[in-house]
Amino acid sequence: MSKTIKDIQNNLKDFAIERDWEQFHSPKNLSMALAVEVSELQEHFQWLTEEQSYLEGNEVTKEAVQEELADVFLYLVRLCDQLDVDIIESANKKIKVNAAKYPTELCMGKSLKYNQL
Repeated sequence: MSKTIKDIQNNLKDFAIERDWEQFHSPKNLSMALAVEVSELQEHFQWLTEEQSYLEGNEVTKEAVQEELADVFLYLVRLCDQLDVDIIESANKKIKVNAAKYPTELCMGKSLKYNQL
């Protein structure tokens, strides 16, 4: 089993190469496929209440959501590989950017966008 994102990237690349799918895995196509998978994820939550969206006691939906989350993750990892983006580094940078944009003292308990604080 893969243990790191790099392992998953390598496994996905091998999977695509074995099937001659590299030709279809352009950043444009992968970003579109990612959007489709996110939509499929959203579909499971569409008519749920806030409380129901935690899926407590709803194992069938939770299992389906887990599969969609995996699809989203795999397309994201594949896209990062094709663009040579280190997603961990990028995520850590973005967390720092968000911390600066949303200082605790200004945004505590608020859902406003940074330019409205």
